[in-house]
Amino acid sequence: MNLPEALAKAKEAELDLIEISPKAQPPVCRIMDYGKYVYLQEKKARESKKAHKIELREIRISIGISQHDLELKAKKAAQFLKEGDRVKIDLFLKGRAKYLGKEFLQERLNRLLHLIPEKYKVVDGPKKGPRGISIITEKEK
Repeated sequence: MNLPEALAKAKEAELDLIEISPKAQPPVCRIMDYGKYVYLQEKKARESKKAHKIELREIRISIGISQHDLELKAKKAAQFLKEGDRVKIDLFLKGRAKYLGKEFLQERLNRLLHLIPEKYKVVDGPKKGPRGISIITEKEK
């Protein structure tokens, strides 16, 4: 359909003539409300952003955690990594435990890290906070 005919049809229907793909030969146009078209484009953009959003999941462990509990936490961390999320592992320290040696605390964190079956990389190294030590990991690409 040529341009004057398309414009006449759009005017008759009291809608707009919107060029969808200008690079196509001939260009593809649609007769519809321009406001609705803009809304649909923004909605598509929002949906695509949601699909690629990476979440930060958190796992808390303490110094005296049992081996079985460590295995369960590692399994959960692997599941989060498989989904594409980042995992923050917190070694929760209470009372005097906050003043234990850095190597000892690092070894406690490594016990969990060695049990994770999924391939990962440490994004943010061990950081000491007011409640303990934390590491952030993500799936290796």
